[in-house]
Amino acid sequence: MMTPVHFDDYTESYEAALNQGLSATGETRDYFARGRVQWLSRCLRQLSEQPRFVMDYGCGDGSSTQVLRELVRAELVVGADTSGGSLELARRAYGGLHAEFVDVSEYAPHEGLDLIYCNGVFHHIPPTERAQAVNYIWCSLRPGGLFALWENNPWNPGTRYVMSRIPFDRDAITLSPPEAGSLLRRGGFHVLRTDSLFLFPKLLKSLRWIEPLLSRMPLGGQYQVLCRKPPKA
Repeated sequence: MMTPVHFDDYTESYEAALNQGLSATGETRDYFARGRVQWLSRCLRQLSEQPRFVMDYGCGDGSSTQVLRELVRAELVVGADTSGGSLELARRAYGGLHAEFVDVSEYAPHEGLDLIYCNGVFHHIPPTERAQAVNYIWCSLRPGGLFALWENNPWNPGTRYVMSRIPFDRDAITLSPPEAGSLLRRGGFHVLRTDSLFLFPKLLKSLRWIEPLLSRMPLGGQYQVLCRKPPKA
């Protein structure tokens, strides 16, 4: 049985615990955060999309907010989470005119967002509650809006090893790329593409140029499922 993680317990130690696991790759969380959003922004350009209003669902301490603002060039990023301690850190570090942070329960979905970004959250949601989370995201997006779901790839042995080194990831129930796609389709989304990234550790960074060519193969440490809420007829 999955034991829910209370991230308020990791408010002060989250970054250190995460970097402890990621050190096996030779990189820190910032490398992966920037790489995810760079890939997403590349996908958005290919779709000729320029989202103005963005949510970071499961924003944690808000560290992705600045990267989303910079690379996606959103007018407003709303960070949503269930951890009050993490949200307080996010407000202090990144809150302002173009970024706000709210408890998930306090944000009323109203079909007003252009894009929702989510990284490494769904493996912490009990499987019986994942459809409810997808529906929350669906109701928050405008018709035609996009959802970028990033998850850890359980088919990658390096990912499983890294997760075993992180206290709050050890007992998480991962989703394979097909499982994530099925979950989103059942929620009404149209899956546009699935890509995997982060195949080579820093020791083999000279090979990273080939990663985009291999992105459609489920080999990388993380994957993105990019999907769209259908426009209204």
